[in-house]
Amino acid sequence: MVIHGLNKTTLLDYPGHLACTVFTGYCNLKCPFCHNGELVLCPDADPAVSEEEFFDFLESRKKRLEGVAITGGEPTISSDLVDFIRKIKEKDLLVKLDSNGLKPDVLKYLIDNSLVDYIAMDIKSSKENYPLACGLLNVDTDALDTSVKLLMSSPVEYEFRTTVCRELHSEKEFRDIAEWIRGCSNYYLQSYRPSETLLADMMDDDFRSSFPHTFSAYTNEEMKAFKDLLVSLGVNASLRGIA
Repeated sequence: MVIHGLNKTTLLDYPGHLACTVFTGYCNLKCPFCHNGELVLCPDADPAVSEEEFFDFLESRKKRLEGVAITGGEPTISSDLVDFIRKIKEKDLLVKLDSNGLKPDVLKYLIDNSLVDYIAMDIKSSKENYPLACGLLNVDTDALDTSVKLLMSSPVEYEFRTTVCRELHSEKEFRDIAEWIRGCSNYYLQSYRPSETLLADMMDDDFRSSFPHTFSAYTNEEMKAFKDLLVSLGVNASLRGIA
């Protein structure tokens, strides 16, 4: 596994557990509002952390850390993800995986083989609006739907989450999302925050003419209204990072 970043201690990335966070490189989406543009487009620009160095670090923290959160980029496109997670589980650590859901076969294998303890899947927008939100002309929404159904029927703890911005989300999107994920365990809304490594800022003019490239956040009151709407539609929705 090529590790393109390591946050050695976090109380935020794995709910309820003291963990470290591993960042993988590259992604099969090009969400213009992504705040990790460098990880998606040019992860090799910065030095990587070797597996040996990472597992030496885990050994040094074995009495403190409870788990490892794996994020990206998109971890499920890494061919050695399964072997990497096996090595982590051999150290009796919990594993949380962040994913965009486009590789349901990988998620199913990890679940079926008890290799993951928590999965956080992004819901970028309504199915109709997915290509715009993901910076692609076409998105395999059938794969996304398979992942949603897989998680909702799985014994593994999971959450869905959406990063919300004015340019991509409205009441219509959340009504459509509610139809899609009604009955889920947890759905979190988090507000868009500006970034110096915004993916849209790194793309060419053709991309920027086809997809939104400037973004803004809703107010806290507007975010709460979206949450209340979702709850009224039968979705167990909460706000994250908003008091």
